[in-house]
Amino acid sequence: MSIGWEALLLGFTVGVSASMLFFAGLAWGMRLALRSVRPGPVLLLSSLCRIAVLLGVGFWVTAIGDKVWSLVGYAVGFFLVRLAAVLWARTARIPGQAEREGV
Repeated sequence: MSIGWEALLLGFTVGVSASMLFFAGLAWGMRLALRSVRPGPVLLLSSLCRIAVLLGVGFWVTAIGDKVWSLVGYAVGFFLVRLAAVLWARTARIPGQAEREGV
C-alpha cells in the first residue's frame, strides 16, 4: 500500500484550517450564548452551522483528492487542532479566577 503524500498533505492543510474555523466558531457561539437570555437556540444554531461547514469541507477535500489519504490528513489535522484547543482552554485563565481560588 502506497501513501498518497500530496492527498495527505492537502487533507491535513484543509483539516487544520477548517478546524481552526470550527473552534473559533465554538468560542464565538459560547460568548454569544453566555450573554443571551435564551442560550439554547444560540448553541443549537452555532452547532449546526459548525458541523455543516466541517462536514461540507470534509466531503469537498475527499472529492478533490485521494479519498482515503485526504480523509486521513483531514482527520489528523482536526484532532491536532482539537488537542491544541483543549490544552489552551485548560491553561487559559479566566478573569477573576485567581481571586476565587485564593492565589
